[in-house]
Amino acid sequence: KIFQAVVSCVGPDGTIYIIPKSFEIELKNLMTEIQSNFRCLGLLEPYCWKKGEACVVRGSDTMWYRGKVVELGGSTLQVQYIDRGCIERIPQCHLYPTTLYVGIPPLCIPCELYKTVPIGNRWQQDAVDCLQELLTNEEVEIHVQELPDNPWGKLSVNLYFGGMSLSSFMAYQKYCVAEDCQDMLTLELPEGDVPVLPSYTLPLLPLPGVTFPVRVTHLVSPKEMYICLELSENLMRESATEGHSSCDSALESLDEALKWCNKSVESLPLLTHFEAEKPCLVKYLDGLWYRAKLLSVEEFDPVKILVQFVDFGSFSVVSRSRLRHIPYYLLKYPVQAVRALLAGFKPALYDTNVKRIPYSPEWSVEALWAMMEFVEGKQLSASILALSPDITIALYEDDGSLVHMRLIEMGLADLDE
Repeated sequence: KIFQAVVSCVGPDGTIYIIPKSFEIELKNLMTEIQSNFRCLGLLEPYCWKKGEACVVRGSDTMWYRGKVVELGGSTLQVQYIDRGCIERIPQCHLYPTTLYVGIPPLCIPCELYKTVPIGNRWQQDAVDCLQELLTNEEVEIHVQELPDNPWGKLSVNLYFGGMSLSSFMAYQKYCVAEDCQDMLTLELPEGDVPVLPSYTLPLLPLPGVTFPVRVTHLVSPKEMYICLELSENLMRESATEGHSSCDSALESLDEALKWCNKSVESLPLLTHFEAEKPCLVKYLDGLWYRAKLLSVEEFDPVKILVQFVDFGSFSVVSRSRLRHIPYYLLKYPVQAVRALLAGFKPALYDTNVKRIPYSPEWSVEALWAMMEFVEGKQLSASILALSPDITIALYEDDGSLVHMRLIEMGLADLDE
């Protein structure tokens, strides 16, 4: 059985407590009922608590939760939130004994990783800390492998976050040994050797002549740019290649995968081998890591590398410390930014603007700024005119007029018949 769930907590012994997404409405209704039935303070008079006794617990958020006493001792009791899994020491004045809800099974499920043996046969504290940081309150995919011998035992599962196997990740971190982990190779990198990585793939493109919505993510010159396709399901069915999901769902999955990757990026090795077009992860100015590819070494003392962010099209020169190996699972998503040339215009023959684009001197800087103003942040549409040797498009504004006509009207470009 495969289902989506939210990790409510990770216990000190490494037990992973999950709430299936299908339980969310039931849990919400139960919580509403508990709040309406318990509008009091906790039990203030002396009470002889018993181990295993059912109760409600007043949490730090002042909400009441179902609980169970797991350990006695003094003025505080060790109590487990049975719909969350976590165990806390609670003052007796924040508890209230009740048998109102004992007929409802716990709505969180304790899980253990299938055929995964922690180093030393128990999860060490640093491994538990890692699990808590990675998983708490995050949505994951659960693949049930074995049912427990008793109804209250742990479910044996394979757990996937951001498309990556948790067992693979923990084994790679040397926190455990995964006895039955088929996707270990997707994380491992050969020591002392250059891993051979596949290249990024392009997204599906509509057939020539089909108009589709786009966003411009980066301008190289008024004629050369990077676009992000925003294709509907109908347009995807009209694409030249079949058998893939929609661009929107792929983007959602990529965003989720990058979010998980950013949580564990410190575990990925720094990049030590440099070759053109090599996929990698690069730390951007916002402190997050994004997919990129190496282009060239720009400086040698210290080493500075020119990279391109493949999901935006933009370029940056970065130090070695901001480069890391990219996990294989991030390579299955097509790049989001596609290089395209605009058809129908060329640099103005009599452009009197002296300031030119250094890497594209046929164009004036003013033409670049003007085009940037026309397309930046705008919802545009495009149609493909040619796929070879370069992807060539016509770019339209929301009123259907060609974007480049405004450059021509300003004298910054000429019509190209």
